[in-house]
Amino acid sequence: MSSVFGELSAYPIVQAPMAGGASRPELAAAVADAGALGFLAGGYKTPEAMYEEIKRLRGLTQRPFGVNLFMPQPSAADPAAIAVYREQLAGESAWYETPLGDTDRGTDDAYEAKLALLLDDPVPVLSFTFGCPSRSVLEAFAKAGTLTVVTVTTPAEAQAAEWSGADAVCVQGAEAGGHQGTHHDDPRADQAAGIGLLTLIALVREAVRLPIVAAGGLMNGGQIAAVLAAGAAAAQLGTAFLVTPESGANTVHKRAMTDPLFTGTELTRAFSGRPARGLVNRFIREHGPYAPAAYPQIHYMTAGLRKAAATAGDPQGMALWAGQGHRLARELPARQLVDVLVAELEVARGPAGSEVRPGVVS
Repeated sequence: MSSVFGELSAYPIVQAPMAGGASRPELAAAVADAGALGFLAGGYKTPEAMYEEIKRLRGLTQRPFGVNLFMPQPSAADPAAIAVYREQLAGESAWYETPLGDTDRGTDDAYEAKLALLLDDPVPVLSFTFGCPSRSVLEAFAKAGTLTVVTVTTPAEAQAAEWSGADAVCVQGAEAGGHQGTHHDDPRADQAAGIGLLTLIALVREAVRLPIVAAGGLMNGGQIAAVLAAGAAAAQLGTAFLVTPESGANTVHKRAMTDPLFTGTELTRAFSGRPARGLVNRFIREHGPYAPAAYPQIHYMTAGLRKAAATAGDPQGMALWAGQGHRLARELPARQLVDVLVAELEVARGPAGSEVRPGVVS
């Protein structure tokens, strides 16, 4: 994996694919041109919109990049529970003067159509979240020359990815912002704290031989050095890049990362029906305890509310996805942020450590 990443990027740093607009082509291009690996988020987009972003990115950089897809979700949500939650959100609908969204919109995120486009016109790297593709799908992308990465949150999920033929795993610790990339959404596990990143890296290294991309609350070069020392081949950062000028995240969301009003994060189903880590705000406090396990139905139901809150500049009604290290966010241009991260990584490794230089990932 070290040699593979050496071909893809100069440094062992990956910009996380953040669905919802943050990971736009301008961000991925700036990161890639700085020597790291930029990513586009294919989730929540139509196949056509995804492909248009890929074309835009190719027009902005000649460097390799990645695309992330969401796996299809089972239609196991309880319609009665969804109906009860809709009633609970009636007050939010009235307050923001916007109707609640239609929940009957399918659960596959146009997965097959997106696969067809990416096989017809391959990208360098393709990652998957919320499950693991079949062996035949991963074999097809291997033949197309695409490196495949599967997001995992447990050793068992890593073993499933290895058996299916993935080239690498993105090991996501409980500290990560946004959705937990679990392969199966089990409400019975909601009270569990999840596995921290460093422990999870060790467990996954014992379980599989696949290279590891480490993700979860990473914000600076010292933390990157720690996960590399723990055995990861690269570090994936999301919240750190969310506040950059090139990010497509809403300005209100960006400001909230370091706003002292928001003192912590929490895993919640309030906005999407699936556990996701965000800054604790009024919406999470009032609705999080009652949100059902119903993804993506709740995501569609609250979409209009979230957009209306953002338009109104109201962070209390928005999904402010953030990792546990959000207070360490730095409002730097993406290219400069990569430079700073690399410099911090070199310092953290010290004279006895491996020098971080273009083309080499230790």
